[in-house]
Amino acid sequence: MRLKKVILASALASTLPFSSMAEELKLGVSVAYFNHNYLTLVRQAMQQQIQEMDGVSAHFEDAKGDVAQQVQHIENFVDQGVDAIITIPVDTQAVQPLVKRAQEAGIPLVFVVNKPESELPANTAFVGSDSRLAGLMQMEYIAEKMGGEGNIVILLGVLSNEATRERTKGVEEVVAKYPGIRILDKQTGNFYRNEGVDITSNWLLSGLDIDAVVSNNDEMAIGAIMALQQSGKKDVIVGGIDATPDALAFMDKGLLDVTVFQDAAGQGRESVTTAVKLARGESVEQSIMIPYQLITPENVETLELGKQ
Repeated sequence: MRLKKVILASALASTLPFSSMAEELKLGVSVAYFNHNYLTLVRQAMQQQIQEMDGVSAHFEDAKGDVAQQVQHIENFVDQGVDAIITIPVDTQAVQPLVKRAQEAGIPLVFVVNKPESELPANTAFVGSDSRLAGLMQMEYIAEKMGGEGNIVILLGVLSNEATRERTKGVEEVVAKYPGIRILDKQTGNFYRNEGVDITSNWLLSGLDIDAVVSNNDEMAIGAIMALQQSGKKDVIVGGIDATPDALAFMDKGLLDVTVFQDAAGQGRESVTTAVKLARGESVEQSIMIPYQLITPENVETLELGKQ
């Protein structure tokens, strides 16, 4: 399998300097985490899109999972006189300070990946995907593979994140249609691989009879696979979401059963395009949804993932 289809050509520098040209559009970008597998792909796509556009520059900041630090980023961007702001919010329930400051300054604000749970005012937009749909697609495949019977555990992402709640909601909606499927436990691994390892190891040590591990993202799913390998337990179905290059490598080895392709490149590029349009006074859709694709061992070889 040619994993290069989903890997961006190169990792660009995390900061693109502002130009001194007065007519150049300046963007400020605040990312929830730099050290996050999927968000790194989104950030790289943003940087690549900016490099390909004439008269656009950007400055990237890492919020490191800190809401207060992200608010400070917006304050700094306002002080720097940026033309538009893009943010992957740390907490989708705590975006009002970001919106308020951008609105006061009259600066367009684009949210990407993590959807705010409050209604967005004018001059703001969201670029991402329907998180609930990802959970539905993932669990429908797993339920069919289980024959409609068995025990599952769910690895949750960051609890303050909209994707965690909506993806889990989608999973639970599918489970509700299958009386023979039981949810034994749900624990948060914060979207990280090492936490997926630890939680799954604890489940196995506690003696849970697990038929499937349903994870809110690929990184925790990979952690679950590693824990299962260490324990010697086989025949457990594992599903993730995002279709990252690492996840596809595990699928290629027959270790990951299903993932849902969330188009990191599409989201990153479209967020930049949307921000630039808003900065130039053009109209945009306030909610721009990038479609998903279900990825399984049966179809992965035929898909053109991330192809722009």
